[in-house]
Amino acid sequence: MNLSRTIRSVLRPSSLPSFFRLPALLATQHQQTRCASILGSLSDNPGAYNKRIRRGRGPSSGKGKTSGRGHKGQKQHGKVPAGFNGGQTPLEIVHGVRGFKNVFSVQMSPLNLGRLQEWIDAGRIDPTKPITFKELLDTRCVHGIKDGVKLLARGAETFKTPIEICVSRASAAAIAQIEAAGGKIVTRYFNKNGIRAITKPHLFDEPQKLAGAFSRFDIEYYRDPEHRGYLSEQVMDGASPSLFFKSPNDKSSPVKKKDDKKQKAANRLF
Repeated sequence: MNLSRTIRSVLRPSSLPSFFRLPALLATQHQQTRCASILGSLSDNPGAYNKRIRRGRGPSSGKGKTSGRGHKGQKQHGKVPAGFNGGQTPLEIVHGVRGFKNVFSVQMSPLNLGRLQEWIDAGRIDPTKPITFKELLDTRCVHGIKDGVKLLARGAETFKTPIEICVSRASAAAIAQIEAAGGKIVTRYFNKNGIRAITKPHLFDEPQKLAGAFSRFDIEYYRDPEHRGYLSEQVMDGASPSLFFKSPNDKSSPVKKKDDKKQKAANRLF
């Protein structure tokens, strides 16, 4: 009897080593299931990049054999300096270099009144709210802003909506048409960071302060009331927006001072 009890205790499942109980434990656990995933089908948009040209991989590739270099000569075996004419005197030395690059030029994105009216009629721009660079860029009325936006008057005969708009520059005809329709326009200076702060405010933790104009040309442009500049309020009545030339009506003008000196000299007694 003691022998049978001993055998039963040995063969009891609870007394079996953990190695023998592992398959049973795994069977009772929840089985993993692999769900459908998009990771295996991710790809770039069509036209997002161009494939690398593989040269010298057979004639069927279009760049095999000579790999697009042609037959013999320096252009196949080595490199030719830019502008090299085989030893002949370069053309820029014979005829000289003409023209120059204007380092002060700016690249303004054009915006015509006709296109702006089309966007308003289509309901893409709300004319009851102020129109800034953000509204123009979000609605794709302007495709990219580098140095600013200039408002032009093409299609002015179809523009009839009163709006409030702020741009970098504007032509005289565009200003006249917007004000004739009962609208308001303000021109303001924007630097790179200012354009970024207006078009993409979510990139900044707190509102950014817009930089002011610093060059003489920009300051004089935005001081001119004819351009509807944001600095035109600083110019007093009858004064010139220029920082150098002053109006003859200005009391501090040199012409007025000479006249005052002549008048004082004429009234001297001795």
